[in-house]
Amino acid sequence: MVQLAIAAGVTALATGLFLAPLSAQLDDQAMRRALAIAQTTAAETHLDDALESSRPTRHGPVQNEAERIRAATGAEYVVIMDKRGVRWSHTDPDEIGRHVSTDPSAALSGQDVMQIDEGTLGRSARGKVPLRDEDGKVVGAVSVGIAYESVQERLLSTVPQLLAYAGGTLAVGALAAYLVSRRLQRRTHDLAFSDISALLAEREAMLHGIREGFLALDKHGRIRLMNDEAQRLLDLRAEDTGRSLEAALPPGRTTDVLAGRVSGADLLAVSGQRVLVANRMPTDDGGAVVTLRDRTELERLGRELDGTRGLIDALRAQDHEHANRLHTLLGLLELGLHEEAVEFVTQAVGVHRVTAEQVTERVHDPLLAALLVGKATVATERGVSLSVSPDTHLPDRLVDPPSLVTILGNLVDNALDATSGERDAQLEAEIRADGRTAVVRVSDNGPGVPEERRAEIFTEGWTTKEPPAHGQRGIGLALVRRLAERYGGSAEVGERPGGGAVFTVTVPDALSEELPEPRETAPQNATRDTHATRWAVARSRRPEDATEAGR
Repeated sequence: MVQLAIAAGVTALATGLFLAPLSAQLDDQAMRRALAIAQTTAAETHLDDALESSRPTRHGPVQNEAERIRAATGAEYVVIMDKRGVRWSHTDPDEIGRHVSTDPSAALSGQDVMQIDEGTLGRSARGKVPLRDEDGKVVGAVSVGIAYESVQERLLSTVPQLLAYAGGTLAVGALAAYLVSRRLQRRTHDLAFSDISALLAEREAMLHGIREGFLALDKHGRIRLMNDEAQRLLDLRAEDTGRSLEAALPPGRTTDVLAGRVSGADLLAVSGQRVLVANRMPTDDGGAVVTLRDRTELERLGRELDGTRGLIDALRAQDHEHANRLHTLLGLLELGLHEEAVEFVTQAVGVHRVTAEQVTERVHDPLLAALLVGKATVATERGVSLSVSPDTHLPDRLVDPPSLVTILGNLVDNALDATSGERDAQLEAEIRADGRTAVVRVSDNGPGVPEERRAEIFTEGWTTKEPPAHGQRGIGLALVRRLAERYGGSAEVGERPGGGAVFTVTVPDALSEELPEPRETAPQNATRDTHATRWAVARSRRPEDATEAGR
């Protein structure tokens, strides 16, 4: 109805604007026509002689000539006057001999006049010209009038035609309004404007209220809409709306998943230190809607659960081993072999003491030292020999110890998984400081990584292992690379001499220039309580990292 009212208003306005100049144009045409008749009448050569040789009478030559011209041209009147303004012709014979009703001075002074004026015959369009003799002297004037009613009749005669055009235009406008209205209803699913406004308000509240990330893309891959959670998970800003994914996000698997270059459901992606699960749904207009779930905490809990299960298995195996050793020790004591019993106990305890002392001598950060000692115990129970490289040396000046714990722990876990079940399985860990740069290297004699697969091994979701009970694998090495790149470093994999794999991670600016605060430590020749003391100090200094370090 609004569109129809607009079309009707525009049509009425256009018609009015057309009629206004048409009236003025018809008036001008009537005045010019009257002037032309007057000029033609004044050109008659015998009129000036008649004015000089006769008198103004009803049947005089001037009256007869004026009536002939009036009848021939259709004018309302043709009035011929002398220099005094006295009529010599008129449509009403009684007016002959009388003075004209309008001022004739302009025409008698030699000027042509066009005007709309009131006279004895009513309103008319008039033309007045001077009447001259053979010498060009003004001897009178000719006044011709065209009835103004005829002008109005011509104007009114055009109105029906104009209204027909206006009606046709209005009909076309009504049809166009109907078609636009139907198309609009189809596009808006027959929703009223108030419903659309309410849906928009509800959508905004829903998008910014849900705890999942939401991203809407157009057919060109530009970000059309995103909520607060998506900005947080992907480190985006509100200004990124309207930009393409490639311009808003760094290149990598996350961008490929969001852009649809990787297909599948519940795809894993790593953004910074966050583990995300992404699902992409195409839309009818060629775009897509992407939902993101933060699985960082769940993945961390799952990995801790895997570590706890492994530790439980290791403790169960260790329990059997201690039981066997206690039975052996009891037998030696019952047989009276006291020296052999002392030697047996010394040998059993010495292995653990030597491992702890080697680690604490080279690694002065308590979290990393505790991690290596714990991993050495787990490796022993899994039949893998874990050794610390002689090049290992790390002062207690780490800026972000938990990040190094995550890197070293994931690399050792990956090496343990690769070498478990192998004969004479060996694993060597090296962590050293090169200026302010920390270098972490873990090598094993497992099957290694084929050269053509080395570019993919740090990609999230890539794995050669069976998925655990809590979800998917392929996150550990991706987190290692992201943590290294976060500090401007790198993560690489190569071939170990003699077979196997070597993982090398460099972390620039990982160590501070300040000297650490002095901390009480137990003597290096202490017994197995050395490891427990350092572990207690680590828990007291960083309680929030104790779980990760123990894992």
